[in-house]
Amino acid sequence: MPSADLLRDVGQLLWIGFDGTAVAPDLRRRLAAGEAGAAVLFRRNLVLSQGADGDRVDVEALLELNRALHAAGAESGEPLLIAVDQEGGTVQRVRAPATVWPPMLRLERAGERAEELAEQIGAQMGNELRALGFDADFAPVLDVHTNPDNPVIGERAFGRAPEVAAARALAFARGLAAAGVLGCGKHFPGHGDTDQDSHLALPRLGHDLDRLRQVELVPFARAAQAGLPMMMTAHVVFDAIDPGVPATLSRRVLGDILRGELGYRGLVVSDDLDMKAIAEHIGIGDAAVRAVAAGCDALLLCRDQDHQQAALEALVRAAERDASFRARVALAAAAVRTLKDGLEHRAPAPALSVLGGGGELAAALA
Repeated sequence: MPSADLLRDVGQLLWIGFDGTAVAPDLRRRLAAGEAGAAVLFRRNLVLSQGADGDRVDVEALLELNRALHAAGAESGEPLLIAVDQEGGTVQRVRAPATVWPPMLRLERAGERAEELAEQIGAQMGNELRALGFDADFAPVLDVHTNPDNPVIGERAFGRAPEVAAARALAFARGLAAAGVLGCGKHFPGHGDTDQDSHLALPRLGHDLDRLRQVELVPFARAAQAGLPMMMTAHVVFDAIDPGVPATLSRRVLGDILRGELGYRGLVVSDDLDMKAIAEHIGIGDAAVRAVAAGCDALLLCRDQDHQQAALEALVRAAERDASFRARVALAAAAVRTLKDGLEHRAPAPALSVLGGGGELAAALA
């Protein structure tokens, strides 16, 4: 039987999604037992109705869901983070009556005002998320839009040139931080030039290291310098760094480049291990252990409960078998707890009247 301390540490590393619009008894039990460090919400978790402007979120139902999630997590003795993908454009889980945002590449239309607008958008988006009970936003995208045939990034990027994308994305992140929401740069070390979607396949990039340093890595280097609290990995193979190994599972990518060369000291979060790039090529248990060993501090497992259980069991087995891996789990869990500790001193969440207040900002990008 694993020790209680080990189970609590492993739980901090597992950031999970779930089905349904309420906290089901089994989910409540798992959260109360400390089997997850964060809950990630998706469109499937929202109560929606059809309005004149498209799907409308039942705000009271969402507030109740987030209150119930926080309460269940608190039963474990440790706070539960609630996170969401709220970028703008196609990746925007919470829509009306919250502000509906254009994709961030539209900041190109703002000219010299682009950075200022990006920060104002981040602050407004962050205030709306705080009002709804969220703690973290998996944004901004730090990928550079260099490939018009990219099926998954495109207009989600903040720019087509590295320094431009970095400046706008980090301005947005400053806005989120001002609102008390944790931002997460993604997808390290860069998904912008791929021509495959890692939800469906395992993309690879053949650029040499000089090119990566001049383009893909630039926004992540700037984010590391700025102290962005979280970075999300890419399920992409970068042949110049670690041939054949997805970045999420690569010590060379996460250790040598992100931690070493770029000097990043924040939390490293894997992209969703349920995605086919990992689930169908590696296997969940093995991938979970390899990702943590490579340098991931938290693992996204966004839907499949069997995968979540497989990851938990694999991490526990590996930690019981290998003292050095047990120490790595403890270090990652401590990093998650430190991130959560930083939220204790936030200002109170704004009133719900903030919802929809970004109309003029959104219109500036239309």
